[in-house]
Amino acid sequence: MELSFNHQLCLLSVILFLPALCLSQDTFTCSRATYYGSPDCYGNPKGACGFGEYGRTVNDGSVAGVSRLWRNGSGCGACYQARCKIPQYCDENGAFVVATDYGEGDRTDFIMSPRAFSRLGRNADASAELFKYGVVDIEYRRVPCSYSGYNVVFKVHEHSRNPDYFAVVVLYVDGTYDVTAVELFQQDCQEWKPLRRAFGAMFDYSNPPSGEIYLRFQVSGSAGIYWVQSRNAISSDWTAGATYDTMVQLN
Repeated sequence: MELSFNHQLCLLSVILFLPALCLSQDTFTCSRATYYGSPDCYGNPKGACGFGEYGRTVNDGSVAGVSRLWRNGSGCGACYQARCKIPQYCDENGAFVVATDYGEGDRTDFIMSPRAFSRLGRNADASAELFKYGVVDIEYRRVPCSYSGYNVVFKVHEHSRNPDYFAVVVLYVDGTYDVTAVELFQQDCQEWKPLRRAFGAMFDYSNPPSGEIYLRFQVSGSAGIYWVQSRNAISSDWTAGATYDTMVQLN
């Protein structure tokens, strides 16, 4: 049976717009989510982003390992709204999660902490039913991170060794920004030197300068790509695990 030109055009339009059926007018994207085991239902302190304890407890432990959204570590710290699609069980607002780890499952973009996965359900009984599914269809969108009472913070990573090896992660990045680079100021030559992205959200530098360390970080977002300089220096006697307030908020 041959189709008229108008029918062919209509069929082609349907085929071209099929991917858009997984995007609502609020730009939700279709995917799947599951959860990982955790003795206390919080996140994984050994997550691939290098956040440590922050990655376990931030956002009240509603965190997730992400797959393609990880983007070689630049997606670490991004915030998402995810809601499942089983009407009798799923909460209309779903769960708000922070990406703190990398993980792949059965065609899933999100492997959630149990605390996050439970928040997909409309109540405790509904959440229990969702856990039985193991993997559920979801739709998600990126949303601004909001950390009331917090400025952006530099944390000296636990792998650091003063004075010969310095590593840092950037925490409490509000809004919808990705941290794409970190630099320190080299006093003797009066120029900014790039840190290496070691893994995830961790940036490092061998043989850092003695004295105070001045840092800036590059962010990418809807306003473009630009540098943000900390208003505080990291003290010369820095220790692994210490945190330093930048006195900067992005929103």
